[in-house]
Amino acid sequence: MNILVTGANGQLGNEMRVLSAENQQHTYFFTDVQELDICDEQAIRAFVTDNRVDVIVNCAAYTAVDKAEDNPELCDKLNHIAPGYLAAAAEACGAAMIQVSTDYVFDGTGHIPYSEEVTPCPNSVYGSTKLAGEQAVMEKCSRAMVIRTAWLYSIYGNNFVKTMIRLGNERERLGVVFDQIGTPTYANDLARAIFAAVNQGIVPGIYHFSNEGVCSWYDFTVAIHRMAGITSCKVSPLHTDEYPAKAPRPQYSVLDKTKIKKTFGIEIPHWEDSLQVCIDRLAQ
Repeated sequence: MNILVTGANGQLGNEMRVLSAENQQHTYFFTDVQELDICDEQAIRAFVTDNRVDVIVNCAAYTAVDKAEDNPELCDKLNHIAPGYLAAAAEACGAAMIQVSTDYVFDGTGHIPYSEEVTPCPNSVYGSTKLAGEQAVMEKCSRAMVIRTAWLYSIYGNNFVKTMIRLGNERERLGVVFDQIGTPTYANDLARAIFAAVNQGIVPGIYHFSNEGVCSWYDFTVAIHRMAGITSCKVSPLHTDEYPAKAPRPQYSVLDKTKIKKTFGIEIPHWEDSLQVCIDRLAQ
């Protein structure tokens, strides 16, 4: 199959590129804005048609959650309008599409893992635009999958794991919120799940994916420092209201992964196991 991966220079896009070496039965087009502007509807249609694309995996997004509050139009363009263009191009060519979304489509007031049946209720610009993007993709492409994920990290780009390692080496003290609960997602594991869907055959619908287990950002940081061998930095728990942010964060955003595990027969590693893998890769 011919597979288009947009946002190829981001965390997930880079891991898709890495895993393409294990999936050489496909032909790949890895693009970022320089190669393909996903906000250009005509350019997308031409690219998908000319290259006979069979599957689009959209890893591109506006992910600066706080900045989105001041840039709603740009955020909407990248997270809502552009995925709609990709979905329409896929439908016109008989292609399938995988749209990556977020736990921010929920307000985080729940207390049990969110299943795909729970009605979304975003309370930020970022979450609202990602939900609009989901809806556009599902409406415009009959062979579309939406995969919601959370707390994404990898060896690539800027992310929480790399930031906590850097700060742990720079500072003697660090305060991290303990009352926001969720599950980290190692981008390599998400990429493997995407390849499972592509290789087994796209089953349209909405799915949830993160690693297994549950933790707070404070727990996550303590584990990062332990695995990275950082002992000189004292990590203290903070309440959310001690760490003001422009956009509200979900207090609880654990995702129920039952559907994606059953549909594609995949096993998902515990977040601590995958964190160790990532930190080992960073140390190489």
